[in-house]
Amino acid sequence: MSTNRSTVLVVGATGSIGIPVVAEALHAGYAVRALVRDLDRARELAPEAMRVVGDLTRAETLQDAVAGVDAIVFTHGTYDDGEAAERVDYGAVRNTLAALGARQVRIALMTTIGVTFRTSADRSANERHDWKRRGERLVRVSGLPYTIVRPGWFDYNGADEEHLVLLQGDRRHAGDPSDGAVSRRQIAQVLVASLTSDAALRKSFELVSVKGPAQDDLDPLFAPLDADARGALDAAHDLDNMPLVEEPQRVRDDLDAVRTRHAERDEAPHNAPATAHSAFSANAKQ
Repeated sequence: MSTNRSTVLVVGATGSIGIPVVAEALHAGYAVRALVRDLDRARELAPEAMRVVGDLTRAETLQDAVAGVDAIVFTHGTYDDGEAAERVDYGAVRNTLAALGARQVRIALMTTIGVTFRTSADRSANERHDWKRRGERLVRVSGLPYTIVRPGWFDYNGADEEHLVLLQGDRRHAGDPSDGAVSRRQIAQVLVASLTSDAALRKSFELVSVKGPAQDDLDPLFAPLDADARGALDAAHDLDNMPLVEEPQRVRDDLDAVRTRHAERDEAPHNAPATAHSAFSANAKQ
């Protein structure tokens, strides 16, 4: 096997989506690096995956994880609100981007369907979604080539419901499986497929499945979607309901830091986005 295969880092590698993402990326021919906090928790991962220890809540521990990678798939998440949601759902994105510095990589970020839903009656019910949405915003302003996937409820689909549907605007806010469901296996397939798809570049979408067979080629699903405006905070067609001026100062400072790294990256001709993306695509399956 060639030694110049593209290297994909999986953040959240030991989670219920991370494990199938590792397997899918290996199947697709990538060299896979799995970020783990504890090696004992990595026993379920495919043996071919390289384990690298780091704490996604601490940027200084991620240097080895991001060194030399060509792409990053984020599958991390917490079921907690408050400080835990900030440290994990948001902090993992902020800290990984900080560890990357001005280097160029392809990003696939998983968040959740309903991520833009907010309510003034009970803010705590959606606080975790707010932090996931802030993580999305960091990726969009980073200037890195990316795809953001917002899956429906994991594995609540029937055995005959494998026909993928990609939606935009995030208008399904029931907060239960009626919003849509999709299998973990297919979420992994979409995340990995997006890494080399020009049709998926700078696109954010909700992912669900309906009755029917799975599609073999995902580019026809990515292609009709509207790309996010360059440098925009939110996705194409999202609700405009989280004004930047009302965001915590620390969040605005983080956005400024990411924009600064973007400017530094653009000033380095050898790190031009088109060149980096082409190199990744060319090496992906060698």
